[in-house]
Amino acid sequence: MNKDLKAHWEKVYQTKSFEELSWFQEKPETSIQFFEKLNLPKTDSIIDMGSGESRFVDYLLDKGYEHITLVDISEEALSKTKARLGEKGKSVKYIIADAGTFKAIEKYDFWHDRATFHFLTEITEIEHYTQNICRSLNAGAHFLIGTFAEGGPKKCSGLEITQYSADDLSEVFARCLTQKKSNKVNHTTSDGTVQKFTFCLFKYDG
Repeated sequence: MNKDLKAHWEKVYQTKSFEELSWFQEKPETSIQFFEKLNLPKTDSIIDMGSGESRFVDYLLDKGYEHITLVDISEEALSKTKARLGEKGKSVKYIIADAGTFKAIEKYDFWHDRATFHFLTEITEIEHYTQNICRSLNAGAHFLIGTFAEGGPKKCSGLEITQYSADDLSEVFARCLTQKKSNKVNHTTSDGTVQKFTFCLFKYDG
């Protein structure tokens, strides 16, 4: 794990409330809209990569999903989420890991990544992430990703990011995923700034 990167994100979550962060969403509408159309069984295994303090897990638990894993490089972010969920989140698995080096030890039916993958700017990190996806999904599984789009921010939280179009993402994940749907979405931050996002839903070919 990159210690400097971990220290950066620990400081972010220690010094700011979730509502102050540019990626804050009271309700992750776009992710939910994509997810609901899949009508997945409540017993499916779901992972939220780079979950931070996202409210997506709240939605999943409220809908009765039983097998949820949250992964984030920040222990502080996961601790805040665990405290917020309380008894409701007792079945949730929490993993402290860097998305660029994380190795899944089980397989998933739905992999969610909103605003994490675009922080992976090194070829080795991107290659590791795509390989991890390909070996960590069950047959027929889905992968939903949201990244900054062309014309969106070039940095976030002081870090360089990579912008992606739907075609770019299809090329990156072509080794085992087929794109089923994509949307361009505008996200309005807490200070009123509009950020352009690309969301893509993929299906695992394995």
